[in-house]
Amino acid sequence: MIRWSNLFGPVQAVTLSPPPERDLLPRDGAGERWLGGVIAVLCFVACLAGLGALSAERAAGGWARELRGEATVQVRPGVGETGDAAAARAAETLAGVPGVEEAAAMDRATAERLLRPWMGEAALEDLPLPHLVTVRLDPAAPASALVLGRALAEAGIDATVDDHSLWRGEVERSAGTVTLLALAAFLAVAGATGAAIVHAVRAGVEARRAVIETLSLSGATNGAVAWLFQRRFALLALAGGAVGTALALALAGMVRFLGGGEGLSPALPLAWGDLLILSPTPLVAATVALVSARLAAGRALDRLGASASAG
Repeated sequence: MIRWSNLFGPVQAVTLSPPPERDLLPRDGAGERWLGGVIAVLCFVACLAGLGALSAERAAGGWARELRGEATVQVRPGVGETGDAAAARAAETLAGVPGVEEAAAMDRATAERLLRPWMGEAALEDLPLPHLVTVRLDPAAPASALVLGRALAEAGIDATVDDHSLWRGEVERSAGTVTLLALAAFLAVAGATGAAIVHAVRAGVEARRAVIETLSLSGATNGAVAWLFQRRFALLALAGGAVGTALALALAGMVRFLGGGEGLSPALPLAWGDLLILSPTPLVAATVALVSARLAAGRALDRLGASASAG
C-alpha cells in the first residue's frame, strides 16, 4: 500500500485520487508572479487594441455616412453667363431632383474660407476659384451621381458631379484594415498567452515527474493529473487578465472623461458603453489557459507514460 505521507507529508487516509493541487504542483511564487504579469500585460494590450479598433470603426462609419449623404457639383458657366449665375441655376435644378434634400450654390467667401487653412493668407481674391454647388442627399433614398448628372445635362448645364464615392471607399477600406489589425493583435496575444502557459505546464510536469509516475502506478489517470494543471493556470490567467483589464478600463475611462463627448479626439470617438466590451477579457484569458494547459499537460503526460513503459 502506498502512503501519501511518504510523498507529501502526513495524512490520515490512503486514497487513489491525486493529492491536492498545492502538493502536486511546484510552488514557484516568483515564476507565477512573472507569468501572471505577462498575462496582465498581454490582456492590457488586447483591450487597447480592441478599443482602438472600435473607435476607428465608429469614426470611419460616421465619415462614410457623411460622405454618402452629400455630393459636390462643379459648374462651368456657358458663353455669356457668369459663374455665380450658372451655379445658382444648377442649384435650382438639383433641388427638384428626387433624392435631394437641399442644393445650394457656394459663394466665393465660403470657398475662400475653406481654402484659407490650406493656402494660408495668400491673395485668394486674385485666384480663380471653381463654382461649386453643395448637395445634401436624402439618407433614405439618395440620388446617384448619374441621376444628378442627367438632370444637369437636361437643363443644359455643363457640370461635373462628385458623389465622394472614391473618398468613401478609402475610408471604409481603412476601417476594414484597422479591424483586421486589431483581430491580428488579438490572435497574437492569445497565441502568446497560450505559449507561455504551455511552457509553464511542461516545466511543471517535468519538475514533478517522479511524483506523477508514482500517481500513475497507483491508479491516477492522466486526465485527473492534467486537471490540476488546468485549474492552476486557468486561475492564474483569470487573475492576470483581471488586472490587465482593470488597468485598460482605468486608462480608457480617464481618456473618455478628459475627452468629453468625443472621447480621445473627434477622429477616435469613445463611448462609455465601449468599456463593457472589455469585461469578458479575463474569461477569454482563462479559457485560453485552460485549453492550452489541457493540451500541454496531456501531451507531456503521454510522453511521460510512453517513456516509463519503454523503460
